[in-house]
Amino acid sequence: MVVAATGFFDGVHLGHRKVIEQLCEIAKKESKESAVITFWPHPRNILQQDADKLRLLTSLEEKKALLNSLGVDNFFVIPFDKSFSMLSTEEFIKRYLIDMYHVSTLIVGYDHRLGHKAGCNVQDNIFSIAQRVGIKPVRVSEYVSDDFVVSSTVIRDMITAGKITGANKMLGYRYGLQGVVVSGEKIGRTFGFPTANIQLYEPLKLIPGKGVYTVWVEVMGKTYLGICNIGNRPTIGDNRGIIVETHILDFDEDIYGLDIKIEFVDRIRSEVKFRTRDELRDQLIMDKKYAAHTFLLSDKIVLR
Repeated sequence: MVVAATGFFDGVHLGHRKVIEQLCEIAKKESKESAVITFWPHPRNILQQDADKLRLLTSLEEKKALLNSLGVDNFFVIPFDKSFSMLSTEEFIKRYLIDMYHVSTLIVGYDHRLGHKAGCNVQDNIFSIAQRVGIKPVRVSEYVSDDFVVSSTVIRDMITAGKITGANKMLGYRYGLQGVVVSGEKIGRTFGFPTANIQLYEPLKLIPGKGVYTVWVEVMGKTYLGICNIGNRPTIGDNRGIIVETHILDFDEDIYGLDIKIEFVDRIRSEVKFRTRDELRDQLIMDKKYAAHTFLLSDKIVLR
């Protein structure tokens, strides 16, 4: 028997962590293992017409790693498809929570919906059904930070707007991107700013809004300071779409084909079209000085 929480948990933000903390605490008291039962892909990818616009805060592997770091013992993934989406709350509880995963206690978040056509009285529905079939339901109140309810949607909006420090506060950690370093046009190298171009592992991962950011860079087993540019590179004018490229400070190694992770600390400025590449180079020099000498002050919001 396990103590479980269900949901998509995109971002594993502070609101989710309140649920996870109670999950692990109750599991310990009951001398049982804890479990998170989640779904993949996101339900909106299957059910809603705006699915092509949905971008995720965490890949499946990132989510699993975050939950494990919080002490969750088991991570179960249910494939989400149209057939699964038609299950009622009672069918889901009986088929999955009882028969498949042997759940004895269910942790329920304040706004959690479970089952086909779950309405505004969803918690009462979950509670009554769970109790009837022998599962003990436990309600968790909402997490409020600075008078705002923390949610994945709000965090996505903040990241899209480039408000990375606010998003980091709601996440409880620095938002990051992971991928592989791919070959670019090496234009930055011609004026002293070689960059690592990143191809993301998760194509649906949310990319922060256009601009220049201070970042931590993890590559080759070490961590470095860096400045990351996200945008269309209007000064270069190569029309390659959105590019994620990072200049790593005090670093000059061949890392093509290697794994790389960048964690966003703060946004330095918006994307600008300079008149010449010399003007771009001069601005990059200022960006680099800012990153090297001042951005550590804003990094105190989350401890490493």
